[in-house]
Amino acid sequence: MKDKQRQLTKAETQVMNIVWDLPEGEGTVQDILDRYPEPKPAYTTLLTFTKILTEKGFLLATRVGKANRFSPTISREDYQERVVNDVKDTFFGGSFTSLVSFFARREHLTEDEIAELKALIDSVPRGKADC
Repeated sequence: MKDKQRQLTKAETQVMNIVWDLPEGEGTVQDILDRYPEPKPAYTTLLTFTKILTEKGFLLATRVGKANRFSPTISREDYQERVVNDVKDTFFGGSFTSLVSFFARREHLTEDEIAELKALIDSVPRGKADC
């Protein structure tokens, strides 16, 4: 995927979230429309979005009968990682600690959430000191 195509718009993200959640991992425009929250867009609007997402390299279109079936070319987790890394690099000088500190200071974390985060940090394997 090219750098300029790395980020999805809000509307494209909404379509991709539906595609990522499709039971078979792929579906038609009608399958996407059926799962779209109200107010549902027009069928032709979704058709345009799937065309754009295919052109941008996020969806693969496979012809089945008279319809295209669309499947993601990137997993939700891989896309999330790419976006978070872009934010980390762009706004926090590549520092994970600065990124986490930013949110930790701005979120009103409960004691339970803080304990959960500490447990998560404690469970992460540590890198070698000589790296």
